[in-house]
Amino acid sequence: MRVDTLTGLVEGVRYVASPNHDERPAGMVPELLVIHAISLPPGEFGGPYVEQLFTNTLNAAEHAVFRELDGLEVSAHLFVRRGGEAVQFVPLHRRAWHAGESSYESRPRVNDFSIGIELEGTDDTDFEDVQYRVLTDLTHAILHAYPAITCERILGHADIAPERKTDPGPHFDWRRYLAGCRAGADA
Repeated sequence: MRVDTLTGLVEGVRYVASPNHDERPAGMVPELLVIHAISLPPGEFGGPYVEQLFTNTLNAAEHAVFRELDGLEVSAHLFVRRGGEAVQFVPLHRRAWHAGESSYESRPRVNDFSIGIELEGTDDTDFEDVQYRVLTDLTHAILHAYPAITCERILGHADIAPERKTDPGPHFDWRRYLAGCRAGADA
């Protein structure tokens, strides 16, 4: 995998444009990678609903939980499905709306200086081997394109919004993922 730094797109990854993004503040570049987990409806995998949420096409009438999301404008740069498919919604040089109210090292507005990757999963479900492989490949490509991001500058959503979020949750194997990150960073 490789990031085209002119377009902000990851080569070979399906791109589905989300309207939920904007310019980063002047002079701001990605310095942090944030790992998230999502499933829609909660605990269900494989459907079209995450894509629909990130493209503002989610039909609130299809599920009771969707009514709570009606009108919400959110996105992530990338989404990794349980089967390993990666989908990109926002070019990496643009500001995706993934972190919400958040801070890192006393800096608010983490969206301004981060890249967000959603994994299809929940707090109480193990992630798939193929998701770790794809996430690690994406991470290596991102670290190569944006050298301010290092393996030490990768956090979970819970780390930047601890009062609101728990993802990627206790079933995410940070040791495994960061070992793969470091192996690629050292190569």
